[in-house]
Amino acid sequence: MVACSGKRRRRTATTHAGRDSSSWASLAEDLVSLIGWRVLAGDVRDYICFRAACHHWRSCTASPCGRGVVVPRFHPRRWMMLPEGNGLYPGHGKLRGFVRFFNLSTGAFVRLRLPIARDDHRILDSVDGILLLQRNRDTAVRLLHPFTGDIVDFPPLDTLLPYASRRSEEYLRDVAAASITPSADDDQAVLLMIWLSRTVRVAFAASGDRQWRVSSWSMYQAYTPLPFQGKLYMLDQATAYGGPEVLQIDPPLQLQLEGTTELSLPPPKSIAKCPARTPDSFFLYHLVECDSDILLVTFGVSVYAQISVYRLADLISGTTVPVTCIGRNSLFLGDRNLCVSSKAFPTIVGDAIVFYHQKENYLAQYHLRRGTLSPTSDGCIFATNMPSPSSIIHHIYTCCFRTQWTKGHLMFQREIRAWQMKRK
Repeated sequence: MVACSGKRRRRTATTHAGRDSSSWASLAEDLVSLIGWRVLAGDVRDYICFRAACHHWRSCTASPCGRGVVVPRFHPRRWMMLPEGNGLYPGHGKLRGFVRFFNLSTGAFVRLRLPIARDDHRILDSVDGILLLQRNRDTAVRLLHPFTGDIVDFPPLDTLLPYASRRSEEYLRDVAAASITPSADDDQAVLLMIWLSRTVRVAFAASGDRQWRVSSWSMYQAYTPLPFQGKLYMLDQATAYGGPEVLQIDPPLQLQLEGTTELSLPPPKSIAKCPARTPDSFFLYHLVECDSDILLVTFGVSVYAQISVYRLADLISGTTVPVTCIGRNSLFLGDRNLCVSSKAFPTIVGDAIVFYHQKENYLAQYHLRRGTLSPTSDGCIFATNMPSPSSIIHHIYTCCFRTQWTKGHLMFQREIRAWQMKRK
């Protein structure tokens, strides 16, 4: 037998590769569409890459461009903007217009160029992975999809000045929670609810409106708000020692009045009662989303080992049995609570709760199943002097505090001041 030449082998390999490629590109449209929806159910970033494979796959699947904000299934839910630290805020010259995002479930990182400038926009919050922005020149609120570049405009924040505790635009930037809901009347519009930390009312508007509306009711003792599936959940402490109530605020109602659509925000309704605190044990309460469910975390202020986790669905049904395991997830508690997968980040311990230990000045992790408390990393945090180099744990923990998340500094990191030269 005569051995095949190298040229013939290369030609044969190329032929097989082309044949395989053509077979993938000629998949039936309904099959490509079905695969696309399953990819989208996992992550919108993977879906975008799936559509970029070839023209046929792109033509068989729905495009997220132009609908990335208004269609909830296109939201990058588990993606979070990464706080860089070392003074590198979004828009810093050294970043050259790029911002990094990371996935809380998969640990994937991506570097994107955002169509905003630091001196023109300010990032206020992240809602289902959608960035909530304020345009500086007119205080207009905007929603930006980081992967598709879609932008949806809302009224200026300064229309809410009469409802702020102090008539300062800085007060209006202190967002406690926000929630996005698709409009029932217009498939190209969305409804937005915003609860500002320094107001007692919830603001709401539809995209394209010129002015914000505010709720007819007020909340004076609500805290730890959580946006979930278009609704807002929060705790309301009505009594000194009894457990707080879990309140649910539904999306704005769209009412047809004399040929026009009017928005009305229904009052909050109590859906569950939290385990009661006692005069001898003062508890803090946190709501956090974990695996498409809402969890309630309670821990004692004086004794940090008294930490318990409950499912909100169980509390609604009247069951107050604590959860003994949250799988390979880790809950980060702060002003904004996050659920992170330990499978994606090797330095993070699963089935744990991460919080700031005020007595010992370190980031602590409570192992739910073992009931033990330990530091998340070496070193002690004291007087904003965080040990260096910083761990991904410190970056994620910074995401729990909106006021630090976009400032270019990590929590407990000493600010870097520029050297100043003396004039002669």
